[in-house]
Amino acid sequence: MIVRSVTLGSFRNYAALEFAPSAGLNIIVGRNAQGKSNLLEAIAMLGTGKSFRTGREAELVQRGQSVAFVNGMAELARSRITLACRVILQGNAARKSYTVDGAPVRYAKFLGSIKVVTFVPADLLLVSGPPSLRRAMLNITLSQERATYYADLARYTKQLAQKSAHLRAGEQPDRELLAAYNVVLADLGARLMLARARYVLQLAQAAAAAHRHWLPTSPPLTVGYRPNPAIEVPDEATLRGDLHAALEAALPRELLRRQCLVGPHRDDVELALGAQPLAQFGSQGQQRTAVLALKAAEYAVVRERTGEAPVLLLDDVLSELDAERQEAFLGSVEGYEQAFVTATAVPGLKVGSAQYVVEAARLSRIR
Repeated sequence: MIVRSVTLGSFRNYAALEFAPSAGLNIIVGRNAQGKSNLLEAIAMLGTGKSFRTGREAELVQRGQSVAFVNGMAELARSRITLACRVILQGNAARKSYTVDGAPVRYAKFLGSIKVVTFVPADLLLVSGPPSLRRAMLNITLSQERATYYADLARYTKQLAQKSAHLRAGEQPDRELLAAYNVVLADLGARLMLARARYVLQLAQAAAAAHRHWLPTSPPLTVGYRPNPAIEVPDEATLRGDLHAALEAALPRELLRRQCLVGPHRDDVELALGAQPLAQFGSQGQQRTAVLALKAAEYAVVRERTGEAPVLLLDDVLSELDAERQEAFLGSVEGYEQAFVTATAVPGLKVGSAQYVVEAARLSRIR
């Protein structure tokens, strides 16, 4: 999978940009606040349709403008695809529209048209940050991979919000209505949890292999799926029954606390070295290496499961590694067809690359 063209209009600090990236490694250098991260954010939106930096998408529109857009064309294994994402300001809010090959589509159809794997400085919190970050990691990858996962997640989120609102409303929630919610949540939740369990199993194997390759004498890196409730995930039918039973058993506590206490919205992923949880006992260096291994694994698993090498986006991450670790990380992302790396200076890599400099939202090729 190779992005051949990217066109921006009124996006962040870019009034206009036409970029024809190369296959292989693209290194984008420049001082801070010149537009390096903005460019990677735009490329990522061609895959995910959303910003990896902000939930307030009005921020994407250049000040003084009312519409921003990101257009792109990519070569897939057997075809080409053109994509466009527009962000339209409406007061203080924003709405988005999408097209694929010139035809308007809903977000669910746009999502995953190309596959992207991103690694940004905030990802270093995947070890020590809240469970919501690790759930988001799973959801972003699985939603790009399968439209059915995104549809199940959207329906689950809607049903969960309705149940939560009912628990908070009034003195006597309707138990029959809550029971009906639980049936739907068990059905959707089982599918989400089964997909997550299968993905994390592959992710764990690939992450352990990458970590072992870099640090052969270190305790092994383990990545474990921690579903809520803590039940086995053998098959969808069994899981649905067990999850429904757990939801019903939790109802007295939910009525008391007026919130939903059981389900995949409370899942987690745990990383450990040997038997020691990294969040509690890992040094900063150990946590960083674990996240690098996790991202290398994410790339490998997406490539294996979809048959397409995703576009790799590394925002100001390699610059914090020495030359040996930079080479080791890129070497572990085996077979990448296209990667984008931002840095304040050209990394000391031995591999060939196309190099660009960004200054005040102007992009120039320097090599």
